[in-house]
Amino acid sequence: MTFSTITLELLKGFWENLRLFGLTLVFALPLGLIICFCSMAKFKPLKWLSKTFVWIIRGTPLMLQLFVVFYVPGIVFNTPMKTRFMAALVAFVINYAAYFSEIYRGGIESIPVGQHEAGMVLGMTKKQIFFKVTLMQVIKKIVPPMSNEIITLVKDTSLARVIAVSEVIMMADRFTARGLIWPLFYTGVFFLVFNGLLTIVFGKIEKKLNYYKG
Repeated sequence: MTFSTITLELLKGFWENLRLFGLTLVFALPLGLIICFCSMAKFKPLKWLSKTFVWIIRGTPLMLQLFVVFYVPGIVFNTPMKTRFMAALVAFVINYAAYFSEIYRGGIESIPVGQHEAGMVLGMTKKQIFFKVTLMQVIKKIVPPMSNEIITLVKDTSLARVIAVSEVIMMADRFTARGLIWPLFYTGVFFLVFNGLLTIVFGKIEKKLNYYKG
């Protein structure tokens, strides 16, 4: 097979990586914020439940979570996942929402309490304080750790192959079975290029947020 033919086949596989990456962000970012608020709630049972969930997800391998999401619904509830891609997406969303929630929590808790109190003195509501005083400072503080997790997510999408999602490395494995080993190493180029673009984007975002030096 020619270099161009193999590249096209790998691009088809990498498209699955990108789909998984994009959809995970769409669902995990807001879900992580919800989990964050639950972890910070004053209602103790909700706070305990949320923190326990985060502890379990962060403390177990993503690969194991993929197996659980893919196999357990069919075994326990007799309702298997419709597709392997859907199972991978659910596992990734749950996993990364837990990590994002801790990043959100760290950002919110890093804002001095005095700023909230000052807003209350000025007659601002809690909602106004959060969106007009706290939010932009939180965004600045969480961009570096969030960008690190997002870049890690790009690489982690390759784990979807363990439940037979046809992502780029699984596609390369098919060529390896035919005696071609170089396509497997060639997949690294796709990840390097995409992560390089993300690094540039996040670098520009950080520069734009440099107006706040606190």
